[in-house]
Amino acid sequence: MELPRFGREASSEDVAQALRDAGCAVIDQLAPHELMDQVGSELEPFIHATPFGLDNFTGTKTKRTGSLISRSHSFHQLASHPTVVGAAKNVICQTASSMQIHLTQIIDIGPKADPQSIHRDQWAWDFFPFPPEWEVEVSTMWALTDFTEDNGATRVIPGSHLWEDKLQPDFDETIPAIMSRGSVLLYTGSLYHGGGRNVTDTSRTGVNVDYSASFLRQEENQYLACPPEIAASIDPDLAKLIGYSRGSYALGYFGDLQDPMEAVEIFK
Repeated sequence: MELPRFGREASSEDVAQALRDAGCAVIDQLAPHELMDQVGSELEPFIHATPFGLDNFTGTKTKRTGSLISRSHSFHQLASHPTVVGAAKNVICQTASSMQIHLTQIIDIGPKADPQSIHRDQWAWDFFPFPPEWEVEVSTMWALTDFTEDNGATRVIPGSHLWEDKLQPDFDETIPAIMSRGSVLLYTGSLYHGGGRNVTDTSRTGVNVDYSASFLRQEENQYLACPPEIAASIDPDLAKLIGYSRGSYALGYFGDLQDPMEAVEIFK
């Protein structure tokens, strides 16, 4: 199966259908280079200060920089892009009543980095065996630099979201999600994938934003990454998307059954 590709004018419904059919899709050049320049400039000091990973999975030559909501105002446009958010919501809300941002991070695969083991992102929930028909997560990877086969483009196996769980696919079963700067790869939490091998002398840098069903715990603790005093300064819809909202009727209140946005309003 080939990796589905769309132009920037694609509808979120068409992208969502590709995610259901293939488990992954690329939207070419969805973000302008000027925006990617701003995101890169705002986050470069944090990337520089981030240590390399401590094991083969996180990557001993790979940096993973988080807390992007509070560290880059320009990043907000990527996290809340209507086409991406619409496609993710279309898929996730077949199972859940609402969704949230699950994590934000820069993944900077350095020169001569080894490939990551092939995995499913939804294994983050302690390898819980979700029913095959459930899609509780949609991950995205925005190309801050061009993604090539040589510099470590994310490797995917289109159609593998329908495979059995807890498999260990071989690297040779994957294909590279080659894309230019400003493009975005979307893939479900059930898709087998992994970071590629970087055989070049430069870094491959991607902006990773994942969305998940609101009834699940977030991988990145958004309330520490973006506490109420910072959430008060961002767009209210984005604040709600990172978790300052009820995940359902009884999930996410504080105090005396108060709405989370009341805590944010205190700091305005």
